Amino acid sequence: MTHPRRRPALLRREAVVATVPVAVAALLTAAGPATAAGTAGASGVGDPYFPLAGNGGYHVSHYGLTLGYDPASRHLTGKAVLTARATQRLNRFDLDFKGLKITGLTVDHVKAGYRRDGQELVVTPARPLRKGRSFRVTVTYQGRPGPVTDPDGSLDGWIPTDDGAFVAGEPQGAMTWFPANNHPLDKSSYDITITVPKGSTAVANGVLLGQRTRNGKTTFRWRQKEPMAAYLATATVGKFQVKQYTTRDGLKVYDAVDPREASAAAPVLKKLPSVLAWESKLFGPYPYRAAGSIVDHAPNVGYALETQSRPVYDGAPDLSTLVHESAHQWFGDSVSLTSWKDIWLNEGFATYAEWLYAEQHGGDSAQKAFDALYARPATDGLWAFPPGNPGSGANIFGTPVYARGAMTLHVLRTTVGDRAFLRILRAWATQHRYGHGDTAQFERLAERQSGKDLGRLFQTWLYDQGKPRQP
Repeated sequence: MTHPRRRPALLRREAVVATVPVAVAALLTAAGPATAAGTAGASGVGDPYFPLAGNGGYHVSHYGLTLGYDPASRHLTGKAVLTARATQRLNRFDLDFKGLKITGLTVDHVKAGYRRDGQELVVTPARPLRKGRSFRVTVTYQGRPGPVTDPDGSLDGWIPTDDGAFVAGEPQGAMTWFPANNHPLDKSSYDITITVPKGSTAVANGVLLGQRTRNGKTTFRWRQKEPMAAYLATATVGKFQVKQYTTRDGLKVYDAVDPREASAAAPVLKKLPSVLAWESKLFGPYPYRAAGSIVDHAPNVGYALETQSRPVYDGAPDLSTLVHESAHQWFGDSVSLTSWKDIWLNEGFATYAEWLYAEQHGGDSAQKAFDALYARPATDGLWAFPPGNPGSGANIFGTPVYARGAMTLHVLRTTVGDRAFLRILRAWATQHRYGHGDTAQFERLAERQSGKDLGRLFQTWLYDQGKPRQP
């Protein structure tokens, strides 16, 4: 997510089964009440800020989404096929799904019972599912999707625009357009097929497998093979100018740009291959087979999002925003959170990537960026809460998460030296590639890579209240 998300005044079919680490699997196994017939999967994975996000009892390895959207009527039809594995015996389980009308639901092609409970879709299969069993859930649905309001008052999910929809799901919005295990702990591969009126373009994640126009409608087929958290999925629709090319490294690039943003976006998007090459040298190989950008004209959104392999922007981005969202492909997308409380691992890292890029491309040094922030008085919002413990979901996109998170990394860099610092960044991105990480793991890795005791540093900059003393 580009800082600032809300533009505050302070600052500018081949399913790939995602490997589930032991610690993550334990959370996905979270159980609800036991019954004689089995156990209900929990209605959430226990996230401290979004307790109903995600679900216990199963892991989704693959989503097959088939959608149809009419921008004029704002009507969506959908079919979601979830391939999953039970991590415990289940007599029922939950999906996160909000707002749209369900027209059918089966488990392994057998009609299943279901009920709605707020954002929870509670499914009761005809027979209990044994632990370790693979199963398939098919949900058909329709209606007029809309966004959800986050704790900070912003919108995410399916956000209608004047020519389609801006689809960005962080942190809750995936459930507005498909049933999901909607927490970063559960990562899956995706096939997304979207049919729209001829003349509109539908852009999702990964590689474009093909498109076909028939009877006044065009169908786009997308595949995201590498594991992806649900909030990073997109199905953005609009009147776009499309440019496709392959880089010298074989990366398939797909840019979709609203014509109203094209002239401003062009010189920035032209730099994407060089930005990704620069970041690859620092962080390790780019994690995906595809890249690109979706530049929409959505002035009421107020942010960009690092939708996996193809960030979505609410308007033409500047270069620092492109660098930021591109860095998220490593930090946030490939290496995902285990809890929203640790979001500084996403936003602090992407912000510091901006500082490094400027430093190495004729701009201000990272030290100068740090000094300018540190000069702010103790009453400034930068010091309102510690980035390692934002306190609530209302704060996860606040200035401290981004700026003080980046400052933490700069203090780490000056403490351990440039060579050790870059080793730490690269090791974090490569050792947790396609997986998950938390702050405690990052702290241990930094100490191993540097050979230094860094406990006081992280305590001061990530967890202490107020403005830290000058390092």
